[in-house]
Amino acid sequence: MHSGHATGSDPSLVLAAGVGARRGRNCGLRSVSFRMEGPLPGGSILGIAASQPSAASAVIRLLAGLSPPTHGELRVLGEDLTTSRGRAAVRRQVGVAHRPSRLRPRLAVRGLVTRAARRARLPGYDREVLTAGILDRLALTQWADVPVRLAPTAIACRAGLAAAAVHEPALLLLDGLLDGLTPRELANLADGVRDLAVDTAVIAAGRDVAALGLACDEVLTLSEGILAAA
Repeated sequence: MHSGHATGSDPSLVLAAGVGARRGRNCGLRSVSFRMEGPLPGGSILGIAASQPSAASAVIRLLAGLSPPTHGELRVLGEDLTTSRGRAAVRRQVGVAHRPSRLRPRLAVRGLVTRAARRARLPGYDREVLTAGILDRLALTQWADVPVRLAPTAIACRAGLAAAAVHEPALLLLDGLLDGLTPRELANLADGVRDLAVDTAVIAAGRDVAALGLACDEVLTLSEGILAAA
């Protein structure tokens, strides 16, 4: 896992070469280039630090196949994300966990995870088994019946993480999930992220370089649309 260009035959999990994204006249990403190999034994976690949350979110949206790049080459899980077919294929194989907003869902923690499993079109039996498994893995079983909107921030973050990972994605993407936490909350959440990374590759984007450094194996910085080693 490292920054830099790769050839078209490179078997990397993620390959971004000169990727950019523009909204109207604004260029949120100018030239993002990196390659992520993996998943590696023992976990593979890459951090992308950006002072502007919108830029970090733009990277996550691109990698998740939720929006197309305006230029450059972008391949994720072997799919070409410059095509609508490639983006649709990737959306089925990734999970995205966002930073909880003030308007948290009224659903209980278990309900949030179950809804994510249903949206991933998991069969009923698998949905129940995987939901119970991820709640236990992230130490959320005792919080399962608590509404997310009433749960502490750390629990809401872990609930979002569980919802993103319940369908066992090949790539787990974190959009600002590690930002704004107390040291204790961050350490707890980072432990959960590293545990999930044993089975899947993880890319975490956010503005807190120190927080990303605690959870990630490598951190790149995104400044004025350019991605570079930290």
